Amino acid sequence: MAGNAGNAGNAGNAGNAGNVANAGSGGGGWIFPDRVDLPFITETGVSTNRTTVTEFPDRSWTPDWYAWRLLAEFAIYDGWSTITVAPPNYANTGAEIDALVTMAKDERADALGEIFAQNDEFLSYFMALLNVTPNSHPNTCRVMTTASLIALQVAMHWKAYYKRPRPPQICPALLPPIQVPGHASYPSGHATQAHLVALCLKSVLPASVQPMANDLTVLAGRIARNRQIAGLHYQNDTDAGVRLASDLFNILDNKTSVPSFDDLVTAAKGEWP
Repeated sequence: MAGNAGNAGNAGNAGNAGNVANAGSGGGGWIFPDRVDLPFITETGVSTNRTTVTEFPDRSWTPDWYAWRLLAEFAIYDGWSTITVAPPNYANTGAEIDALVTMAKDERADALGEIFAQNDEFLSYFMALLNVTPNSHPNTCRVMTTASLIALQVAMHWKAYYKRPRPPQICPALLPPIQVPGHASYPSGHATQAHLVALCLKSVLPASVQPMANDLTVLAGRIARNRQIAGLHYQNDTDAGVRLASDLFNILDNKTSVPSFDDLVTAAKGEWP
């Protein structure tokens, strides 16, 4: 419950602390019980053993923490601040609320499983679609977590700027099945993150796998739309997130903008035959 109160949703997407950690990123960590009266350290000869390791290995950076390294590089790049996001279409709010009411009545019950699963993290859906894990394709997973975190940072910038109220704050009867996130509505963070992840993955995949590129776009759209079905976002929020993702990809795809990300994409391409 404390996690819900702290609104860990979008941050969880960025770090993908749920299923990806379980799949092998190590971000969540395992638990190793030890004996009370005879801990492992008391075994003969083990407490005096030392290695010659002099620095933290690059391969030991899990995707979620690796993403923060690249976010720092992205944040000091002046180009991202030149991105503009058009104001919300407040004039259409009434019609958009009506559309959300219809979604809640007609689609929400069927979509609940995906809504719950994708609330705290959704990168595992992309991993399942591509049949990858942090062990099999570590750099591909790093691309995903980095793209998601960068998208989150910029989306939050614009959320704070426009301060658009969430749909349930205008129509409480929408009553989302999950807690309303503790940040503004516009643009949709899930839409921005999912679509930027899809675009970055398309740039990684070789020609032999490109036929599934459309699958990535469809998945991103489905993730974003589920937030509307849940009553958390307007269509206008989603559309703005898609456009913002495209603008962010243009920055990341420029090899000189964030050199470390370009190096990461190159490494990720090497994981695909």
